[in-house]
Amino acid sequence: MTVGPRHGLARVLSKRGLCSRSEAERWIREGRVRVLGTIIRDPERPTRPDEAGIEIDGTDAVGRVRRCFMLNKPRGLVTTARDERGRDTVYRCFDGADLGWIAPVGRLDKASEGLLLFTTDPMWASAISDPERGPDKTYHVQVDRVPAPEQLAALASGIESDGAMLSAKSVSLLRSGGKTAWLEIVLDEGRNRQIRRMLAELDIGVLRLIRVAIGALQLGELPKGQWRELTEEETATLAR
Repeated sequence: MTVGPRHGLARVLSKRGLCSRSEAERWIREGRVRVLGTIIRDPERPTRPDEAGIEIDGTDAVGRVRRCFMLNKPRGLVTTARDERGRDTVYRCFDGADLGWIAPVGRLDKASEGLLLFTTDPMWASAISDPERGPDKTYHVQVDRVPAPEQLAALASGIESDGAMLSAKSVSLLRSGGKTAWLEIVLDEGRNRQIRRMLAELDIGVLRLIRVAIGALQLGELPKGQWRELTEEETATLAR
């Protein structure tokens, strides 16, 4: 008989879309998880992904149907489930929706806004976030000056910041007026605060940073602070 690969119990619960891995670890240590009637307190207990007889609080821990959502994140919210400083989080936008456990796909920092994805499926989230195979991310960025052509070229060719070489897939000037301008910046991988760091190296300040697209999925006219569920076609296209 062939036995499939085994993972830690906490990871299996997370992969089934039931909770985050950290939540699963906490539930297991609290004695809320049983396997074949026995309470398991070891989050790393070897478990097959399809193993039967796993229960959380007496309810079968069957995998959830994948659901994916897009949110127009407002400025001022942090992308986390809980904030140790008591700041409002992106989950405020889902108050009253009763969606169960959903997790953000990547993040936008507190001062940034725009398209942010959520899902019940960690595998799908990994595919979207993969720096090599995931979809491009498109941003519209208002800056505090009109960049020179050579500065735009530098953003695309690469800028060193804190010992790392950062670059954009493409950069273009959308419009300018007076002392400010709007840029469109496309990233094929997103490092922590990448756009802000690149512009700071050129002494260019960011006034607004809005993610307007992930792959072919456009933010469109979705109102700020509102969300909608993705269609099956949109979900499949993003992970293709």
